[in-house]
Amino acid sequence: MSEKFEKSEDEWRAQLNDEQYYVARQKGTERPFTGVYWNEKREGVYACICCGEDLFLSDHKYDSGTGWPSFWQPIDPDKVREEHDHSHGMHRIEALCTKCDAHLGHVFPDGPRPTGTRYCLNSASLDLKAKDE
Repeated sequence: MSEKFEKSEDEWRAQLNDEQYYVARQKGTERPFTGVYWNEKREGVYACICCGEDLFLSDHKYDSGTGWPSFWQPIDPDKVREEHDHSHGMHRIEALCTKCDAHLGHVFPDGPRPTGTRYCLNSASLDLKAKDE
């Protein structure tokens, strides 16, 4: 695994737009069906918006019907850290970038085969490196 990627809050604010900062650094959530990648069909690699770490492949993306980009597995399980999240009066599993601790979204046990896992992510936390670009 690569070294931890750290910046000050001022540096994050300068790098990210308001929505990206709110979601990735303050653990916010974008509204469903509003993010740029919820219905994205291009092939490529989805990287962390904060540190650029490659996290998910388009081959592992599917339409979960939730309005957020959903994946059934990360590129490498060591690149996405999971933590218990008890916010908003519920228990969920939060998905974070291991390299920079960016909030990506949440993990649910209702995904497709072969993993049965759904990584329900925020577009604001991701940057698509499209194959055709």
